[in-house]
Amino acid sequence: MLRNRFVLILLLPILLLLAGWREAPLVNPDPIAIPPKTPSAEVAKIVKKALVGRKWVVSEDKPGAIKATLLVRDHKARIAIDWNAKDIRISYIDSENLNFMEKDGKKLIHQNYNSWINNLVVDISGELTLLGT
Repeated sequence: MLRNRFVLILLLPILLLLAGWREAPLVNPDPIAIPPKTPSAEVAKIVKKALVGRKWVVSEDKPGAIKATLLVRDHKARIAIDWNAKDIRISYIDSENLNFMEKDGKKLIHQNYNSWINNLVVDISGELTLLGT
């Protein structure tokens, strides 16, 4: 009985450390440059294509602004994508079951969120590069 408690006390910090590995700083990506003279409608088309390709659902669609939601198992992430003539900005709105928290002035979230956002950035950037050639 005493030995079991001792083992549990030794394992608890390791388990807590492993659970923390899934947390990462929440990073809104750098703006994505838009080639000059690209129509806003074309940007919207590219953004929507990237979202749909990565299984995001567009929940709000206005000129120069889209809000989208991703559902993965019991996880939910909502983002805003805004653009002007120069660039596209992706920003976090909220989430469920992604361990979002603010700790010591830093925003943390499950590491998968940043991967999902990076995938969108890569897809959008790639389409814009093709457009600019």
